[in-house]
Amino acid sequence: MVLIGNYWLAVCAFVFCMTMWGSWSNTQKLAAKTWRFELFYWDFVLGLVLTALLWGFTFGTLGEHGRTFWADLQQADTQSIMYAMLGGLVWNIGNLLLVAAIAVAGMSVAFPIGGGIAWLGGIIFNFILEVYGGAKIEAIPTSMLFIGVGIIFVAIVLTMVAYKRLASQQKKPSAKGITLSVFAGLFIAFFYGLVVKSMDHQFVTGGTGNLGPYSGVFFFTLGAFLTTFVFNPFFMRKPVEGSPVKMRQYFAGSLKTHSIGVLGGFLWASGMVVSFMAVGAGDPAVSYALSNAAPVVAILWGVFVWKEFKGAPSGTNRILLIMFILFLIGLGIITASKVIG
Repeated sequence: MVLIGNYWLAVCAFVFCMTMWGSWSNTQKLAAKTWRFELFYWDFVLGLVLTALLWGFTFGTLGEHGRTFWADLQQADTQSIMYAMLGGLVWNIGNLLLVAAIAVAGMSVAFPIGGGIAWLGGIIFNFILEVYGGAKIEAIPTSMLFIGVGIIFVAIVLTMVAYKRLASQQKKPSAKGITLSVFAGLFIAFFYGLVVKSMDHQFVTGGTGNLGPYSGVFFFTLGAFLTTFVFNPFFMRKPVEGSPVKMRQYFAGSLKTHSIGVLGGFLWASGMVVSFMAVGAGDPAVSYALSNAAPVVAILWGVFVWKEFKGAPSGTNRILLIMFILFLIGLGIITASKVIG
């Protein structure tokens, strides 16, 4: 398999992941012109699995590191598979809540709040896994890591303030979008660490399983795909907005509409694969922190492309600018914590 061993190349891989994870929801926004998010999601998770297989049978089969993708699948043990699929389960609940929050409040709100909480929680969770996994943690990098976490928390609070100002002017309730985003973040925070646990320690610090990066991502996407048949029908029957959705509406969709959803899955899964190709070059807490900096990207899409804060009260743009700067500062401090260590 092809893996990335250099730290700065790994940083580039994490930035690529960040870009993909901050951009895939544009496909939901495009589909939303004629397509409810509950219908979009079926194509999205299909795209996840197909993309994991595509990467597995190409980059996961080439290269000189470890086993090939097929050999890795054959030797996978039950515990490792279950950890990866459990990661897919908790992520899928969180991501369904996130796409619901995007439908209600927009990218530039759902991502900073939901993605930001997932970001903070995941950094802490992966840090704990490292400590209990016996990794040596230096005092200065640890302090920097949590200073960065604190700054990002302030940015999340500012996002809530900005959205409440917008919702108040538009005379619509702000609580639903914020609540969906918060619960999305709480679920998503744990998925990365669970997938890490499924992997062989030779590929990633804290791994206790026997999967390689490509097979780990595949079983993760398989867990997300299968659990969609459990969770998404609930969202279809009890929508957060609008009337209930019927499955026959999905089959009435055009090829273009279905392709947009699959493209969304391709973008998200490609980001995850590239992130795990490089996770061995850095510790999981830092790799998660960089990869999950998607809110920074989503803010730009939501504010400048989709104009989600157009017409907001005076002073809101200043709050958004401060929020964005704080996200960047927090990201930079977290990145530097690994370099100093």
